[in-house]
Amino acid sequence: MGRGERGDLSDAEWERLRPFLPVSNGRCGRWRDHRQVIDGILHRVPTGVHWRDLPKRFGPWKTVYERHRLWSADGTWERLLQQVQAAADAAGEIDWDVSVDSTIVRAHQHAAGARMGPPPAPGASKGARCQNPGRYTVAESGRPPGGGGERGESLGRSRGGFTTKIYLSADGRCRPLSLVVTAGQRADCTQFAPVLEKIRVPRRGSGRPRTKPDSVAADKGYSNRPCREYLRRGIRHAIPEKTDSRAVRLRKGSRGGRPPGCDEERYKKRNTVERAINRLKNSRAVATRYDKRGYDFLGTVTAAAIVVWFRT
Repeated sequence: MGRGERGDLSDAEWERLRPFLPVSNGRCGRWRDHRQVIDGILHRVPTGVHWRDLPKRFGPWKTVYERHRLWSADGTWERLLQQVQAAADAAGEIDWDVSVDSTIVRAHQHAAGARMGPPPAPGASKGARCQNPGRYTVAESGRPPGGGGERGESLGRSRGGFTTKIYLSADGRCRPLSLVVTAGQRADCTQFAPVLEKIRVPRRGSGRPRTKPDSVAADKGYSNRPCREYLRRGIRHAIPEKTDSRAVRLRKGSRGGRPPGCDEERYKKRNTVERAINRLKNSRAVATRYDKRGYDFLGTVTAAAIVVWFRT
């Protein structure tokens, strides 16, 4: 089967990505056709198929798998997402009234069991780890810090069981601007600042990347002092006050201070982030986590976000 299969990159989408893809340095051999490999990755993201079960038209499954791991570890997927956003921003297509929220993802049992580190050297004592991992895996040397065990791989226990939580900011057109993953039991408000700080849309030409939205909307889970203090750097916001916080403030009388403002009309637009979550979760590999490594799963979610930007 040739190009044009359901889910493959169109010619226009490929041309948007091609200038920003890694190129061979000539010392480590040539990359296998990027377009074929990306089509394989984008086939796995919406279907959730096991890597070994990828159709043969995408080439060796292990090549596709290792490319995805490498690009997840070194930030290539995130840079590609930023470049797609930059093109939309240059065309004036980003609505900078941003909304923030999170969603719980159930982790498959196969998502557990990531190794704590490279395997021990031959003859080493039990529990020892190799000091020179060498070619243990293509991605391990460049992967983000952490790893091993549930907490190090953004896995946790919550009411939903074995879970991961995805935090995201979305523009006014229901497209993800930034993504963060943590263990499922983490509170939403703890990742409010990290999510907003990950917004980084490069400018076409000169100038610093845009990092500051026009306004931010979030639900009552973000109604606390640290979140509101973070927004005081000049970002308009619409976050309703919690009922218990209001009761405490009223009980203090004049010492309770003024109530925080919340533009009800602006808050109505917060559903854009809910719709962005629904679009991401149309991909089975996002709705259920199969990746063992936390950075692999973030790469999977980011690849799904690129597709949302292309096809929304």
